[in-house]
Amino acid sequence: KGERILQNTSKDFHKKLLGRKGEKSVLKYLCDRGYKTIKTNYKTPVGEADLIVKKDGVTYFVEVKTRTTRLFGDPKDAVNYKKIEKYGKIAEYYSLVHPNAEISFAVAEVVGDDINVIFDAF
Repeated sequence: KGERILQNTSKDFHKKLLGRKGEKSVLKYLCDRGYKTIKTNYKTPVGEADLIVKKDGVTYFVEVKTRTTRLFGDPKDAVNYKKIEKYGKIAEYYSLVHPNAEISFAVAEVVGDDINVIFDAF
């Protein structure tokens, strides 16, 4: 559907591994702060959300962006209109099963060991 499928190159493998490591780090970070894990790598017909967590009655869809450096900008800058639109559709799909969920969106930036979570990001 127009999405790039990662090839079996060492660069793509490294990117996928780095991304998974970032997701695990963010999940631990959020759980340590009282968030409950609802789903990791939530797959739907319209796309995948990295993390879904909940706290104080709010369900957060979290897009995790992991980088080794800020040399090419902040990780959050990689969340473009297309990604925001996709997360909206994923949340709509989730709402079919959880119609009363109060939903919000967050972007988590991981650079090395530093984690920054931007709530109500879009």
